[in-house]
Amino acid sequence: MGERKMKIADVARETGLNRNTITLLYKETATRVDLDAIEKLCELFECEVGQLLERTNT
Repeated sequence: MGERKMKIADVARETGLNRNTITLLYKETATRVDLDAIEKLCELFECEVGQLLERTNT
């Protein structure tokens, strides 16, 4: 989002995803993500899943 200077509202508008879903992902507080959401974000940002998500030990 930062590289493209997009706001949460921009991503919501472009993908059709709920703003709350995008906010949780942006703030890294989401506990689960639907595959449809990941697919839409990958399409928007022209990237692979591994570029969006990172596994961490918590």
